[in-house]
Amino acid sequence: MPTDLHCRACGNEYDAGPDEPWRCDCGHALDFANEPLPEGSPPPFEKLDTRRGLWTFFEFLPVSQQVSLGEGFTPLVDAPDWDAQFKLEYVFPSGSFKDRGATVTLSRAVELGVDTVIEDSSGNAGAAIATYAARAGLDAEIYVPADIKQSKLVAIQRAGARPVRVEGGREAVTEACLDAVRTGDGWYASHAWNPAFYAGTMTFALEVAAQREWTVPDAVVLPLGHGTLFLGAYRGFRALREAGITDDVPRLLGAQGTGYAPFAAELQDNRPEREEPGAELTAALDRDDEPEAINEIVDGIHIRDPARREQVEDAIRETDGDAIALGADAVEGTLDRLHRAGFYVEPTSAVAPAALGEYRREGVLDEDDDVVVPLTGSGMKTL
Repeated sequence: MPTDLHCRACGNEYDAGPDEPWRCDCGHALDFANEPLPEGSPPPFEKLDTRRGLWTFFEFLPVSQQVSLGEGFTPLVDAPDWDAQFKLEYVFPSGSFKDRGATVTLSRAVELGVDTVIEDSSGNAGAAIATYAARAGLDAEIYVPADIKQSKLVAIQRAGARPVRVEGGREAVTEACLDAVRTGDGWYASHAWNPAFYAGTMTFALEVAAQREWTVPDAVVLPLGHGTLFLGAYRGFRALREAGITDDVPRLLGAQGTGYAPFAAELQDNRPEREEPGAELTAALDRDDEPEAINEIVDGIHIRDPARREQVEDAIRETDGDAIALGADAVEGTLDRLHRAGFYVEPTSAVAPAALGEYRREGVLDEDDDVVVPLTGSGMKTL
């Protein structure tokens, strides 16, 4: 039976079904009323059957259907030049980590008897939802910016989904999509609002722990737009601790682009001055300077009003985390460095490795801290 929904902010509860609301009447995001946890100790990684991909962790997931393309268990590799481990999320079927959320979201859509799904996306989430809708045999409409990259548009079209181009900024795309949802055109398979998407992205944390023989790193540095991977990682690491599988939750450190950095700006407003040498904030975060230009390179995380802002802020606070913003030069230089090292990723993927270096320069991370960084999207997206 599909899991019902509830609002963490006001306590409202809603029955599951194809006509369920996409958010609470109070305006906050909804989550599953019951989040399953497994019992018993997991096997060592070498004895774990990973042929089902992320569905290896079905006991953590609030759905019984499985609309799958074998996604998950992306490689976790050493990156000695960065003194970190990279998790290669860009090798998913549609070329980005968004497949984690899409497989669970479309599985739940099938479970609820949905006929048509609707999503708004600048590219990766739309391609993922379109891909898994095709796998599920459902119709899909993807609302996209009018200037969407051709490669991402083609990925949506070739999966059989109908792209709906919208003039204006990212906010205009979302509003046009919500108009369609309100008029009953389909079920909102939103990567930002739909709780099933976050159930999928939390498997990132489960895989990291399993691949490290059920240990967690000191910190994870992640790109941060709406926070779909950031919040999913937090929930996954927390679920592992609550199940007694691991002892700790790593620090979660966010990476944003200048011009679209609400979390970094909020933290800067509340951060005391750092007086020790070498720990001064970057110019991108200095509120006394003129605002820096928008970092156009990281368009995949161009979000000024995150759907689950309070939940992400809670995750940062509860893990002793942080968020910083980086300009285009830092990200572009890191992108070139990644490509030369054999990591063929799209530009937005470079923001987290760039932030890793900044966190170390600021002293937020020590040189010997054990760090994992996801590389989130394929360079093939930019062709």
